[in-house]
Amino acid sequence: MIPFALAAQIFVGANACVPCHSKIVELQTKTPHAGALRPATDGRVKADWAFGAGSQAVTYVSRLDEDTYLEHPLSYYARLQGLAPTPGHKPGSKGERYRTFAPDAAILRCFQCHSTGALAIDARRSIRPAELGVRCESCHGAGSEHARQPSKANIGKAENCATCHRMPPAKGVATNWHNPWNVRHQPVYLSQSRCFLESAGKLRCVTCHDPHSAEPVNATARCLSCHAKPHVTESCAGCHMPVVELEPGLRFSNHWIGVYQMPLSPGNRLRPLPQRPRGGGTAALIQK
Repeated sequence: MIPFALAAQIFVGANACVPCHSKIVELQTKTPHAGALRPATDGRVKADWAFGAGSQAVTYVSRLDEDTYLEHPLSYYARLQGLAPTPGHKPGSKGERYRTFAPDAAILRCFQCHSTGALAIDARRSIRPAELGVRCESCHGAGSEHARQPSKANIGKAENCATCHRMPPAKGVATNWHNPWNVRHQPVYLSQSRCFLESAGKLRCVTCHDPHSAEPVNATARCLSCHAKPHVTESCAGCHMPVVELEPGLRFSNHWIGVYQMPLSPGNRLRPLPQRPRGGGTAALIQK
């Protein structure tokens, strides 16, 4: 088999972490990340692979021949409890074909983000993930040295999240901030948040999201660690990170944290109200 990633990096798999980190591995196994990729055996669509744990949706992929994979036109949506067009596909679509060795390596990137370790190509030219799902070494890096010598700690990096959830745009790169699909890629909008920009690096993905647990995090408690007690104590995120429905059955919280015009409507959930310099309060008009 031919390694797709750097051969010098030796991935050992989540099972190698169990002897010392059994409780963490057990918790992480139950997370949506851990179920991000698996063989398609649920019977909903005749396919080879199922992408997505199913908490939101599952998209199906099949290998057609030695150089072609097909993203099926229908995905399963948990909120709809049924099949509907795959994101980006129009009704009646026959699916999207991807060449394995296309210049943009699109299908390889799909497999890489939904699995852990180095991808390989077998003798039949099929893509073979080293470990299914997003497991320990996706964040902590190859663990062979840590397993051999535990004192050499493998510490995860927050920027690893953006590798698959999309990097924030580079300075000077034109970005359509009114495109609702940006909400699906959380680091893109988080990078524009005043909370993020003024946190001096303290506000990170893992501030609110425990990568080892499927349990929801009390984001309000995180907010109150910096902000005074709000006028409403139910949920800071409910107002300041409004949910955006990209299409029926597919919803994401807007990570551009800010003050939004109330009541919320589909047109004003993407960008918060413009803010004056500190101490000046909040402007009354939507930013254009």
